[in-house]
Amino acid sequence: MRIPCPYCGERGNEEFTVLGAADPVRPAGDAPLGAWVDYVHQRENAHGPHRELWHHQGGCRTWLVVERDTRTHAVIAVRAARATEGTP
Repeated sequence: MRIPCPYCGERGNEEFTVLGAADPVRPAGDAPLGAWVDYVHQRENAHGPHRELWHHQGGCRTWLVVERDTRTHAVIAVRAARATEGTP
């Protein structure tokens, strides 16, 4: 899979580390334990377009939001995480 880094250009996915889904919202520090359990352990197994956080460790070391189709691994969009509203 090739990922088009907005700063380094297109690179192989071996230069990146994936953190996981970009959409979960971290609970407040005083949230009930159940909210934290859900945040840490409950994830949907996406089938189709999905937003993920990737770190370009082998390049510019920037966190990126990669939208890709999980069925085909086709990359739909890539942007810097700091430029994406609603990203933790």
